Amino acid sequence: MGSITFNHVFKRYKGESRPAVNDFHLSIEEGEFLVLVGPSGCGKSTTLRMLAGLEEISSGELYLDGRFINYVSPKDRDIAMVFQNYALYPNLSVYENIALGLKLRKTAKHEIDVRVKRVASILEIAHLLDRKPSQLSGGQKQRVALGRAIAREPQVFLMDEPLSNLDAKLRAQTRAELIKLQSDLKRTTVYVTHDQVEAMTMGTRIVVMKDGVIQQVAAPRALYDEPANVFVAGFIGSPQMNFLNGTIEKNDGDYYFSNKRMRLLLPEATGRNFERAPKTVRNVILGVRPEHVILKRGITEEAGFITGLVQMTEATGADSYVYVQIGSYPLIARTDPEQTYAAGDVVSVGLQMHKIHFFDESTEELVGRGEV
Repeated sequence: MGSITFNHVFKRYKGESRPAVNDFHLSIEEGEFLVLVGPSGCGKSTTLRMLAGLEEISSGELYLDGRFINYVSPKDRDIAMVFQNYALYPNLSVYENIALGLKLRKTAKHEIDVRVKRVASILEIAHLLDRKPSQLSGGQKQRVALGRAIAREPQVFLMDEPLSNLDAKLRAQTRAELIKLQSDLKRTTVYVTHDQVEAMTMGTRIVVMKDGVIQQVAAPRALYDEPANVFVAGFIGSPQMNFLNGTIEKNDGDYYFSNKRMRLLLPEATGRNFERAPKTVRNVILGVRPEHVILKRGITEEAGFITGLVQMTEATGADSYVYVQIGSYPLIARTDPEQTYAAGDVVSVGLQMHKIHFFDESTEELVGRGEV
C-alpha cells in the first residue's frame, strides 16, 4: 500500500505567467523514499501540498494506490504530513500532541495509549510525554511532530523540510534516524528539501526540480555520475561541477576540446560519439567535478596540462579545495589536505578525461561523457 501516481499534474496560480508546477508526471513505488529537491520557488513544496490535499490541482490526475484522489479531502487520504515548523499545539502535552490525530479519528482510548507509548519508545521521547512543547529542544519538537505522524499509521508520510530548523550536528543525526525509521516502517515517504546533501543521503530516488519542471529523476549515484543537464550537474555536488565553454574540433582523426586557453585531446571513444552526433553539437560546455581535477606544482610540459594560478584554498578537514584561475576560467580542485597550496602558487592543471561531461551550449542538455 502507498503507491502514488502523478499524471501530468499542473498547478497554476491566478495572475502568474507560468505554472508553479508544470506537467509533473511521476510514479512513486510502495515503500519508496522519494526526495524532491531544488532551489526555493521550484515547486517542490507545492507538489507535496497537492499530494496532501492542501492545494487544489489545476489540471492532471493524482492517484493513491490506483484511487483517484484529486477531490478527496486531506483527512480522507490516509496521508500524514510533517511540517518545517513542527506545528505542535503549545497548550497540549507531548502525549496529547501525538494522540490528537487519533482522537479526531475516534480511535479507542486504549489503542491511542498503546500507539502513543510505542511511538514514543521508538523515537526515544517516552520520558518527555508529560512536557509541553515550550520545554523541548528543537530536536525533541521534531521527534514529537514525527511521532504524531507515525502514530496514525498512514499509507504515506509527507515531510516538508523537517530538519531545516535544526543545527548542523542535530540535522545529521536526525537524518540517520529518519532513514532507519523509514526502513523499519516500510512506508512510502515523499520528502522535500533544498539541501542536496539531505537529498543524496536519504532518497532511494531523487527528483530534481527547477521552475516547476522535473529536470531529472534518478537514484543518488546515477544523478551524480550522469546528470541530464547543466542545472542538475551544478545543483548536485558540493562544491558544484566545474564548467568550461569551448568547441569540439577534429584534426587528423582525433577530437579535441578547445577554447582560448586550452586544447585537450579527447579519449578515442568520446571522439567517436561526437562523430555520430549532429553537426550542430560543436559548441559545448565541458563539465568536470572537483575530484576529477588533477593539480601538479609548477609548470609541466606533460601533455594535457594547462598552467593556472591558485586564488585561494579551503580546508574542510578530510579534503581541501583549491581554487585555480586559468585565464578567465575558474576551476575548483579537490585535493589531499596534506598537499598544501597558497594563493599565488603556479600549478599545472589536468583533467581525468574519462570522467568529463559535455553539454550542448544552446540547450544545456548532456550530449556526451568521457569514456575509456
